[in-house]
Amino acid sequence: MSDLTLVEAQAKVDAWISQFEEGYWPPLTNLARLIEEVGELAREMNHRFGHKTKRADEPEQDLAIELADVLFVLLVIANEQGIDLDEALERVLEKYRVRDSDRWEPKRSD
Repeated sequence: MSDLTLVEAQAKVDAWISQFEEGYWPPLTNLARLIEEVGELAREMNHRFGHKTKRADEPEQDLAIELADVLFVLLVIANEQGIDLDEALERVLEKYRVRDSDRWEPKRSD
């Protein structure tokens, strides 16, 4: 599964959602889901790297799963809105390449 493309990931999410009568939830519901998942990710990051330590009775969370939950909801939103994330990612990478090309010092090749 590590070689999954964004197109394939969007198709897998669509296949999962499409098997249920309810289908895709409305955009604002999906946005609320995304915010919930980002909050869970933020909580775990804060526990690991921030000043807020876990309570003794709090279970360890899987950071990879928290990231994947965020990705899943992003894929759902893209599908529901008819957005090709592969194409969108190419556009945003080009935007950053042009905008930030002189912003940082490039690594030197040895």
